[in-house]
Amino acid sequence: MTFAQKNGSKEILYVGTYTQKGEGIYVYEFDRKDLSYKELQVLTNKNSPSFLEFHPNRKYLYSANEGNNTVSSYAIDAASGKLKSLNAMPSLGKGPCHVSVDPKGRFLYISNYGSGQLGVYLLNKDGSIGAAADSIQDKGGPSQKPHMHSVIPSSDGRYIYASDLGIDRIMVYSVHPETGKLTPAAVPYAEVKSGDGPRHFAIHPNGNFGYSACELASVVNSFQIVKNSGALVPMERVSMLPSDFTGKSYAADIHFSPDGKFLYASNRGDESLAVYAVDAATGKLTVAGHVSTHGKHPRNFLVDQKGEFVIVTNRDNDNAVFFTRNAADGKLTYSGKEISIPTPVCVKQLFLD
Repeated sequence: MTFAQKNGSKEILYVGTYTQKGEGIYVYEFDRKDLSYKELQVLTNKNSPSFLEFHPNRKYLYSANEGNNTVSSYAIDAASGKLKSLNAMPSLGKGPCHVSVDPKGRFLYISNYGSGQLGVYLLNKDGSIGAAADSIQDKGGPSQKPHMHSVIPSSDGRYIYASDLGIDRIMVYSVHPETGKLTPAAVPYAEVKSGDGPRHFAIHPNGNFGYSACELASVVNSFQIVKNSGALVPMERVSMLPSDFTGKSYAADIHFSPDGKFLYASNRGDESLAVYAVDAATGKLTVAGHVSTHGKHPRNFLVDQKGEFVIVTNRDNDNAVFFTRNAADGKLTYSGKEISIPTPVCVKQLFLD
């Protein structure tokens, strides 16, 4: 694929992979004019750096390394976008599958799926991972084990929403602003229907509503967010699958368009993205359609910060697929352009000055 250099700022894509076939984190320079790209770097990390997240200052990147139960930090070169390893620390549990960063850059949150633990680290000024701040072990029941799957901070960083697939709860914690220590919020959790399996959580840009992609039942559960307490008040439960779908499918990820008018969620089995129109006043969802992901087992996906395209990582087809996006109706159109990457599972976008 040809690459045309843009004038002005560069755009960089970072792709996390499973390294049974892949080599680590793949870095590409990207041109939105024709959805073209060139490979800049493959940062070798053979421990499956699957999920990635930026520091809010966009100078650092973090990865959850599922292969050896660690988390890593990387410095981002301001001119090229290439990565340089800083340090790695234990994930404070087993099977780390998700990392997130406090919006003020103070803390790193790790979700350990295998052991059901939530870990918190302080972040140093140089972007490296500092001292452990907290670790919380969820508890299951006689027939269920805890599986912490993601942690999403509130926009002001006062609360975090920790989705545990195994116990069908989204835990709500208050965050100490200096130490990072977590305490259960006044309403400490929201419970979904037994067997739904909350996986990933997205907060509307207005901060009033939260939406949980529930893996096992392929539904989106929505909540009103009480801002002075962080509490989640249940609203509705909407299917992620087409009405005529039969068979097994599992939800993966969920993201908003930049303007908050549309919500997207990925299905593994139906191999699709569900598209919802969002009423910003009420938080209600209306199904706007489904689009094939042009690959199997879609995981994380990216909605462009400018709202012009979507990139979906299809783990089992070794591709990242580009879709153009209609901002008026939210619909996606397959562009015919893809990046070939071994077992991709996460993609992130960065603008360089």
